[in-house]
Amino acid sequence: MAYYPVQIKQSSATDLLLRWNDGLESIISLKLLRDECPCAGCKGETVLLHESKPILPILDQTGKYDIREMSQVGNYAVQVTWGDGHSTGIYTWDYLRELAKRPKDSQE
Repeated sequence: MAYYPVQIKQSSATDLLLRWNDGLESIISLKLLRDECPCAGCKGETVLLHESKPILPILDQTGKYDIREMSQVGNYAVQVTWGDGHSTGIYTWDYLRELAKRPKDSQE
């Protein structure tokens, strides 16, 4: 069975609630979601210039864990724009489901 969320909403200032097509409800902390951003820049694959300076600028940390916008990508993922302007991570349904399996106390 392919799992996908039938509802995604911010349930508090710090958490995202996902309701899945199999009836499961899960909570993912925004901190975990942002810290586990799957984009190449966050996973250490930034392209470097001659003097080992990243091409991508260091983003302002203000609002790092605030969701500014969330958009569906096809039928397989969402893309989040964070309060600090970061928006290159694409979170697949499988990846969200994997993050949701982590115990709540390990998400802080």
